[in-house]
Amino acid sequence: MTAEPGTEASRRSDARVIERSQDEPEAFAELFDRHSAAVHRYVARRLGTQAADDLMADTFAAAFQQRHRYDTGRADARPWLFGIATNLVGRHRRAEARRFRALSRLPAPVGHGQGVAELATARADAFLVGHRLAAALAALPARHRDVLLLIAWAELSYEETARALAVPVGTVRSRLSRARGTLREALGGSDPTVLREAPDHA
Repeated sequence: MTAEPGTEASRRSDARVIERSQDEPEAFAELFDRHSAAVHRYVARRLGTQAADDLMADTFAAAFQQRHRYDTGRADARPWLFGIATNLVGRHRRAEARRFRALSRLPAPVGHGQGVAELATARADAFLVGHRLAAALAALPARHRDVLLLIAWAELSYEETARALAVPVGTVRSRLSRARGTLREALGGSDPTVLREAPDHA
């Protein structure tokens, strides 16, 4: 039975796919099938859906060109792919910051048929948190935002994030701590893990 894309079983063989693609370039398409949706989702949340279409394609084009340098001792290629994607996002720092600032200024959605006060209050609270979060993300130094979003949105571990960014794990922990502190302050002490539910409008 074929392993589902993204499962541990499929990730174990990412390195083998890359290795095989050295002699059979068409085999690289398997890596695209496994991880393109996750890479697209990550980039879309940072730059919007329209930009994500191009950057996702650019990520896999760059990965294909660099596949001969991939360390096949690393079974899971996700950190490598997300590292490439993050580098490409880095070329659009100003656009990303503008996007988050724009999200922080979006008007509140108009409720339809909201007859329950508690529901209306909950929606307003969630909206406020989303605005504060977007503004805080825009204000973060790029290197802190990269670490935070690789962990929160790409769901990489500290070690995987360190590999993606080619920095020591200690640097990842330090940057993440500072980013979370900034977000916690912006959200009035709320748990910054709500970042997983941050707005992802195009």
